[in-house]
Amino acid sequence: MTSPRPGSLWRHHDFRQLWMGDTVSVFGAQFVGFAMPLMAVQLLGADAFEMGLLAALESLAFLLIGLPAGAWVDRWRKKRVLVLGDLTRAALLLTLPVAWLLDALTMWQVYVVAFGVGCITVFFDVANQSYLPEIVAGDQISDGNGKLQASQQAAFVVGPAAAAVLVRWFGSPLTIAVTSVCMGLSSLFVSRIQHEEPAPDPAARRPLVTEIKEGLGFVLGHPLLRRIVACTGLTNFSSSGIFALFVLYTVSTLGFSETTLGLVLSLGAVGGILGAVTSGWFGRLVGEGRSIPLASLLGGIALLSVPLASILPPVPTLLVGNLLISWAVVVYNVVQVSFRQRLCPKPLLGRMNASIRFLVWGPMPIGAFLGGVLGRELGVIPTLWIFAVLCVLASLPVLLSPLIGMRDLPRELDALSPRD
Repeated sequence: MTSPRPGSLWRHHDFRQLWMGDTVSVFGAQFVGFAMPLMAVQLLGADAFEMGLLAALESLAFLLIGLPAGAWVDRWRKKRVLVLGDLTRAALLLTLPVAWLLDALTMWQVYVVAFGVGCITVFFDVANQSYLPEIVAGDQISDGNGKLQASQQAAFVVGPAAAAVLVRWFGSPLTIAVTSVCMGLSSLFVSRIQHEEPAPDPAARRPLVTEIKEGLGFVLGHPLLRRIVACTGLTNFSSSGIFALFVLYTVSTLGFSETTLGLVLSLGAVGGILGAVTSGWFGRLVGEGRSIPLASLLGGIALLSVPLASILPPVPTLLVGNLLISWAVVVYNVVQVSFRQRLCPKPLLGRMNASIRFLVWGPMPIGAFLGGVLGRELGVIPTLWIFAVLCVLASLPVLLSPLIGMRDLPRELDALSPRD
């Protein structure tokens, strides 16, 4: 495949298909992420513990099968994983509105669907994050990630508000049905990618445990990746405890309507668009290396806005907090994801991304479940304060590291850099 010249990704057919598929898919994810918790709270009367359990089940698969998923994805064509993953998730989610129409919807079905979709998402996300380097040149990876992040953040802005309108007009179950349509469209776009991905050679396969160890060894053996993974994992653990209770907190404690909640989430997500647009500028201003710990610290401090909303005016407090959180998360992710994609050899990308997902997403179900337990035992607001403080402390692994003194991230081991 001949790569287009740098800066011309919008004229790159395969990237456009990947971008369009990713965009409609993330819109669908916004719809279901908004509608499913509301359905649990408003239609099924879920309490703090049940909301924590639901959030835990959504990400539990990353802890259970995250590591072997990477090795399996490296043995498969990633395009096929993406297409089948979207179609299967669409079918599973469609069972929720069908059950609601038949007056047979229960929390147990919601739990099963959430866990099933989470299992498929493990494979989908590993393949999705490993696929960009397959279809664009190495020096276009950062640009491609920036464009994908920009469209994703646009969906984060429009998605909650649009979901709120759909929930208000049609109800949360039918809003979830819209998600199925979005995922079906995503599979159609990705299926149009023309790049012929070579099939991995079955004769080159080694025992699964050996391949998993290679992925983990690559991540844990690199001193900077190790620090980044520790920071991200601790942040995800803490923020999962917060977001497991967020809908219950805003609806039951703060008295938000669906429209107010959607507006707060949508306007707050504008910070993510600013993050995608300004990540390069911020990296040049403070240094590419330093941008990782600084963005992490700012994001942790911004999460204090969630419990502060019980004391200060809730809508402006959460709006400002969400703006800063979204900006910091995107800046952090654009820099560190591009760094690890450049660093890793292509045959190891799936296992590397799966290993990182296991290490940084694995703590999420634990944090969400613990949030539900503590929310029931201590109350929602004290639990939110505990996890918000932990989010600030989560930045320590990168703050107390060589990254804080680096303007440029090292490229001497860059597996995708040109060789003499």
